[in-house]
Amino acid sequence: MKAHAFVAMPFGTKKDANGNNVNFDDIYDQFLKPSIEAAGLEVFRADNEKRAGNIIDDMFQELLIADLVLVDTSIENANVWYELGVRHALRSRGVILTYAAGSKKPFDIHIERKFRYGLKEGKLDPETLENDIEQLSSIIKETMKSWRGRKISPVYNSLPNLQEPDWKSLRMGDINEFWEKYDKWKDKIELARKNHHIGDILVLADEAPIAAFRAEAWIQVGQDLRKSGHFKFALELLDRGLEVEPENLMGLHEKGMCLQRLALKSTSRFTLAEAEQHYNNILQIEKYKNDPETLSLLGRVEKDIWIESWDVDGYTSDIMIEEATDEIAYLENAIEVYKKAYQLDTTHYYSGINALTLMELYQHLTGDEKYKEEIEVMSGAVRYSAKDKNDYWALATIGDLEILVGTPESVKKAYKQAIARSKNDWFALDSCLSQLLFLNKLKFKPDNVLIGIETFKKTIEKEEIKKPKETWRPRKVFLFSGHMVDTHDRSIPRFPADKVPIAKEKILEKLKYLDACEEDLALTQGACGGDILFTEACQSLGVKVRWMQPFDEPKFIQKSINHCNEDWKERYNICRESLDNRIRHAPSELGELPEKYIDGYPYERCNKWLLYTALSYGFDKVHFITLWDGKGGDGSGGTAHMYKEVEDKTGNVHQIETEKL
Repeated sequence: MKAHAFVAMPFGTKKDANGNNVNFDDIYDQFLKPSIEAAGLEVFRADNEKRAGNIIDDMFQELLIADLVLVDTSIENANVWYELGVRHALRSRGVILTYAAGSKKPFDIHIERKFRYGLKEGKLDPETLENDIEQLSSIIKETMKSWRGRKISPVYNSLPNLQEPDWKSLRMGDINEFWEKYDKWKDKIELARKNHHIGDILVLADEAPIAAFRAEAWIQVGQDLRKSGHFKFALELLDRGLEVEPENLMGLHEKGMCLQRLALKSTSRFTLAEAEQHYNNILQIEKYKNDPETLSLLGRVEKDIWIESWDVDGYTSDIMIEEATDEIAYLENAIEVYKKAYQLDTTHYYSGINALTLMELYQHLTGDEKYKEEIEVMSGAVRYSAKDKNDYWALATIGDLEILVGTPESVKKAYKQAIARSKNDWFALDSCLSQLLFLNKLKFKPDNVLIGIETFKKTIEKEEIKKPKETWRPRKVFLFSGHMVDTHDRSIPRFPADKVPIAKEKILEKLKYLDACEEDLALTQGACGGDILFTEACQSLGVKVRWMQPFDEPKFIQKSINHCNEDWKERYNICRESLDNRIRHAPSELGELPEKYIDGYPYERCNKWLLYTALSYGFDKVHFITLWDGKGGDGSGGTAHMYKEVEDKTGNVHQIETEKL
């Protein structure tokens, strides 16, 4: 969906400083509105003067949520300056000033984006109008692109610690229509998250009416993808969200975790140093400089940097201990960061137990007792902050503490108490076991560590605490888009009926070449022509096929099946009976489209839905097969768009050119 612009300006005819009558409605209709729309934004103007001069709710709402506010300051108009002041107070970015030639230049309010347009005797100058539209449109595009880090408001520049209000908490009382739409959109987002339909969320994010909504959705889905191990796609979406909300702490943390996980992959181009720098950058932001969670995440990176220096396949424990001791400076870095996090918030027992464990490891490896006094003080503090809490992680922290200061008996007792609160969560139990296995590699507190390992292993090996079976994940994902069979009245052939047999043969050859089998998933719409040929070929090879359609089924059949002959209707029904899952229809899954959408958008929307769904399984799995003449012009979400997206992300694109059949 297009970004949202609000125009604050005079209305009707007003006199300028030179006494000329200026029709500001003409300026809006002939200059401002065309300029904004040419930049790709949707524009709204509220005529508050027609409402008895009241400062009305929808004006405030627009000044809060609009992605861009364009302010015309050509005359001294109190309402316009007031609206500019409100925007400056509510938001730090997204303002452009315009003023007419011959009018008094606006006083310096530290806004970088000002534009002077041509006005001659109170009317738009016809000699400059075309160029003015082009220039203002360019400024709008540049302003939207350079959102990150550019605080335009003099209020936020003067008060660097001032935080923007949460736009969701500032709902205006009688602006029901906007927020009703938001609530319905949000419900769809939440339902898609519960059902793990990442593709749905991404389409809904594209259709959100303002950037703040899109950012929220991108960051949420970035978190979901990170949790499911799709770090590259998660990183891409988190970056989108952070472009809009560069200081969103959840988004910043999620990005750091993705960078860290990618760095630990042997084939990744990312390094732990990038994750380390990212967290240090967060700590440079004034309001986050003492954030204990950010410090804790940085501590984990510092710890991983140290571990990476010695935990090498093929090394014996003795070699690991030697290498770990040689790289002790990295361990000290981790200790200091964890210590600082715990000192800032002594209820943050995760940081406390990590600092303690690493200090004990330092003494174990070096024989140096420089942390002895701190260990004695912090041990009691961590025990106090975790005691009397009955959740698994607090009790597991007590167990970790017993590893450091207790006996095998006290270790076993503490861990059993934690396990009793684990709710058979395999991942939580395995996390603690992994930490103990890490300590065992360095021969640390062997009696305590070994009893801890034994306690967790016995629990995890029980039948009711087996690792949960993951939902089925395809080995490969075949995404298909192709031409429908030409109608009898098509003037220029694109996919004529006599080419159907050879097209089916080519699609089957391509799938066999790609080793398609029952472990794979295929996604397409199911229209007569390429979609059905692809479906038939996939089903013959045992590939699971899912149809996702732009309309409910009766309408889809009417638009995409009925114009073909009876044979295609029969083939549609046969394929339908063998589908892997129910057909998903965009209106019921994503919601109905607003009326303003053009006729072709349902197909564009569905193609993006298919594309996002395919990518959500992992970039490296996706192969795009297309029966296509190679011609573009079908816009975002069309075949050309899908081809380029997959080509850029994976390179796995396979075109069957209809003109060469």
